[in-house]
Formats: sequence, C-alpha cells, structure tokens
Amino acid sequence: MKIRYKKKLLNFNLFFGIAWSILATIKMIADEPINGFDYAWIGLAVLSIGTYFYEYKNQYITIKNGLIFKNHPFSKKIKLTDIKQIKKFAGDYILKAENQELTINTDIIDKKSLTELNRILGELNLNPEKTPFAS
Repeated sequence: MKIRYKKKLLNFNLFFGIAWSILATIKMIADEPINGFDYAWIGLAVLSIGTYFYEYKNQYITIKNGLIFKNHPFSKKIKLTDIKQIKKFAGDYILKAENQELTINTDIIDKKSLTELNRILGELNLNPEKTPFAS
C-alpha cells in the first residue's frame, strides 16, 4: 500500500520544472553564447521535473510485507511489529522501534491516505498511552 502525497505538492514540482524549462529556453534563444547559468537553469528544470516523476511514481510512504518506509534514498525501514511507540508532535507522527525512529510528516499526505495510515497504525495494538489513535 502506498501513502500518497497531496496533489498540490506534486504539482508544485511539476510547475516549477516547466517554469525553469521555459526560462532556460528563453535565455538560450535570447543569448547567443551558452554559459554556465544556462546549464544551471536546465539543471533546475531537470531536477524539478525528475523529482515530480519520482514522487508521483513512488509516493511518500510504502507499507508492504509488514514494513513501513519512506520512498526516499537512504530511507529507514521499520517492521510494523517492532513499533513500540507512536508520538504525535507538531503534525508529525514519530514511530519508535527499539533502535530506530521514523518521522512521518502528515501535512504532505493526501487526506484519503492519511485516513488509511491512521487505520493501519491504530491496528498495531499498542498501549493506549503509547498511541494517539486509541479511542
């Protein structure tokens, strides 16, 4: 299962990628010699559009085979069964295992996916004082 980004966040990267591309094209057409700044505009465009496609394809969090992990390079993976405590702090969920900690920013998660994440985390059978999802 994938916990999705808000569409607004994804579209932000796409918009800026397109904007950088247009600016780079205009700058290259207007200036005869291509210089380092032209390559910087192109680099920003490629980086923004690349980020959009990576985040669109992989989304924010994946929960699969009993593991939860962010889809970022060098991201930590935590087994759902190893989670000992869930803290809610400033709009973030902090999942604590024995020697690991994973922070989830809920402000960038789609509403439907956040509901699903809350359901999954609520099913972990933690003590009521150790989870913000207890009723």
